[in-house]
Amino acid sequence: MSVPAMIAHLLLEQLPREPLLRVPESDAVMEAPAQVEAFAESGRDQGILAYVYLFHAALSLPVIRPGDLVLDLACGPANQLAQIARLNPESRFIGLDASPRMLDLARDTLARQGVDNVTPSYGDVTCLNNLGPASVDTVLCTMSLHHLPDTEALAQTMREIHRVLKPGGGLFLADFGRLKRQATQRHFAYDRIEQQSQLFTADFLHSMRAAFSLDELRTAIEDAGLAAHGYHTALAPFMMIFRSQPRRVVDRSLTLRLQQAYRRLDRGARRDFDNLARWFGLGGLSLPCPVR
Repeated sequence: MSVPAMIAHLLLEQLPREPLLRVPESDAVMEAPAQVEAFAESGRDQGILAYVYLFHAALSLPVIRPGDLVLDLACGPANQLAQIARLNPESRFIGLDASPRMLDLARDTLARQGVDNVTPSYGDVTCLNNLGPASVDTVLCTMSLHHLPDTEALAQTMREIHRVLKPGGGLFLADFGRLKRQATQRHFAYDRIEQQSQLFTADFLHSMRAAFSLDELRTAIEDAGLAAHGYHTALAPFMMIFRSQPRRVVDRSLTLRLQQAYRRLDRGARRDFDNLARWFGLGGLSLPCPVR
């Protein structure tokens, strides 16, 4: 992140009164081979999104108990899911996605990383008809809700989460927030243009434009009867997280796993992780344990 430029953009975000109009993604399911591969590559090992995946894995720790059955909605190539599953080896995970290409990549990711507590599964997040009522302990969805076509699909997804989630279950939702200025959206999409492919840059910008607003996501969650507290980055919601009450204490063994994963990031990625943690910390959401 180019912090001084980002601060300038986020300060300018205070001037408009309302978020930009939402521009839905042209394709709800990512299937184009080049686009799928560009997205998958960005999250591998030292890819440009590696620090974001570890950050969300860290923030999700308090809602996942050992022995849980965890449903990850729109798991994509499973780079994020593999990170979470490695940190929670005592839990079982279902990675759901509507793209066969993504699921093929997910299987490759899990096999390559030796992750054996995840089952990839085909399915639509708005209709979880392969899962019965109160059948899962925790539901996750990271950086994927913006692919939904409209607020009705968002509301239906939240209703399905409520249906399949056990009472007192865990919930962790993370996504971009819709901003107020096109220039700010372009800043985030183009900030690391020399480190990312053109396809990834275009997809990043489309994702920012397709993001739901903080109020839209909060309304969908509350109307579905889900209990989760909302947080967003300071000054403006360029990223937002909704998380249920903690269901476990992040103990020493779990802390050590997270710290080992943090040390595997390169120096630049660790700096980006720390900066993102500061932005959320200023917004009221702290890491559940130290990473250093």
